[in-house]
Parts: sequence; C-alpha cells; structure tokens
Amino acid sequence: MTTVKMYRMLRVAVVSMAALGVALIGTPSFAEADHQNAGKISPVVSVGPQYDTTHVYVASQDIDAFVDSFVGTFGGKASQRAVFTVTPTPSKTASQYIQTPVGMLSVFAFQTPIPYPFGDERTGYLVTDIDKAVRAARAAGADVIVDTFDDPIGKDAIIQWPGGLNMQLYWHTNAPSYGPLETVPDNRIYVSPQSADNFIKRFVRFSHGKVMSDDRHADAGEIGRPGETIRRVRVTSGFGNMLVFVTDGKLPYPFGREMTGYQVADLDATLAKTQGVGVKVLSPANRTVEGRTAMVEFPGGYVAEIHELSK
Repeated sequence: MTTVKMYRMLRVAVVSMAALGVALIGTPSFAEADHQNAGKISPVVSVGPQYDTTHVYVASQDIDAFVDSFVGTFGGKASQRAVFTVTPTPSKTASQYIQTPVGMLSVFAFQTPIPYPFGDERTGYLVTDIDKAVRAARAAGADVIVDTFDDPIGKDAIIQWPGGLNMQLYWHTNAPSYGPLETVPDNRIYVSPQSADNFIKRFVRFSHGKVMSDDRHADAGEIGRPGETIRRVRVTSGFGNMLVFVTDGKLPYPFGREMTGYQVADLDATLAKTQGVGVKVLSPANRTVEGRTAMVEFPGGYVAEIHELSK
C-alpha cells in the first residue's frame, strides 16, 4: 500500500469519527434519553382535586380560631382532632383536616419542634400508588427529599421540584371517598424566570397535565405590582389547578406568601363574611384577566387568595 493511499484511508477514518462525535454531542445521553422516555410513559397516579390538601401549620393556641374562621368563611366541616406522629422521626402534632366546597386543608399544630423539612411542603397530593408515584416523580425530574415512610393511616413522601417547590405525596391504606368540589382551588406557584420552564415541563410530565394558557405579558397588578407585566401560566391536571407566576421575586407583602387561591361565586360577600369571623383583608379586590381577586389572612397567619370569575 502506498503512502498516499494510507494517508487517504486515515483521513476518511478521522472524518468519520469526527462526524460520529458531532452526532453523539447533539443527541441526549443514554441516561437522559431514558429519563425522558420514563417521564413520557409514567403512570397516571392522581386521584382527584377533592383529595388534594393545602398544608397549614399553626401554633397550638391558634388552631381553634383558624379552623372556625376557615369553616365560617367557606362552609364545610372539620374532622375530629387527634394527636399523631406524622413524620418519619419522633414528633407530635395535633392534626385535623377541613373539607370545604372550595378545597381541603390538612392542619397541623405541632407540640414538639417540627423535624426538617416538614413545614416547608405546600400541598399534599393523594396518589393511587405511593411507590409508582415516587418513581414517576423521580423520572420526571423531581428530587425525593424525604423518601417513603409510614404514617398512622398510610404512606407519604416529600418531593421537591426545580425552583425549590416542596410537595407531599400521600397514600391511604383505606382509600377515602369524597364527592367532587364545587370549585377547584388554584395551587399558586411563584418561580424565577430561570426555573419556570424546567418546573412546568417536569410537573406537566409527572401529572399528565396540560398548559391551558401562557401569557408572557400579564398584568402584574394581580400580584401587587400595577403598571408592570409578568409571565402567568395556568396548568390543569388530575391534581387540580395550578397558577404559576414567573417573577423577579420583588413581591410586595403578602404576595408569594399564599399557597392556595379559592374560587367563590361572590367575592364581595365572601370578604364581608371573613371580617365577621376574624379574618383580615390584606389587599382589596383587584381585577385580573379572569375576574377579581383579594388576599386575606386567617387567625394563626395562614394567607390565602380568594377570587371570583368574570360572569
């Protein structure tokens, strides 16, 4: 073989290897491809929004006033209160749940110091199978920050999404059976522009949800910044409604402190009712693209949004 011929063969081999390298660089790694595929084929683990609970932590001396004011505002009923260990490490809390036509709460008044990271999770989502749900959350890109553990009536886990959003997944040994809500509340999420797309993509994958609207120039008056614009994303899934505000984090109080928004038929009548049961109106009614909104604070410090849709 001549020197020229050997050189040509070597050059072809080098070019082929370079092309292969470019192809590999432009393609997700095998691990990432597997991660993406796992998310796409993950099982549906949601049960229904009437089983999704906002977690509310109050001081022991405030729990009666809080429960009474919440039921007095929205109707419904509270369960019997009992003292449990609801964490995987030693602790004690008085606990009860509140069922209302506009959403459900899990209320905790700890009698011991609250173990980390409990108290930072915002919602509890009932799932059909805790092991499948945890695997699906991991596959979709959530971090499991408290692995599956037993509680008095089932199993739980705490997950964290990009943007630092903590949520609980829970499963009951004896499946509960609740009727549908009159109105489905909004899980109100605040995230940075850097985390927004990553969070939305991964949560939608896990929940098998759908982005219903994505307004990149929404009126920021809805979150206390009139005259400015923000990105506003609405997502719906088997876990209920989610409203995502993408902001720079420069939020006037109390915006960003609320976790849930409750839909009512008549906002003015509801606000009048709240003031009769010890609830503070923190921001007066303001117009949004969907209707009108206000912010309130219940005894014990629980901040919530209440809204009505345009008729």
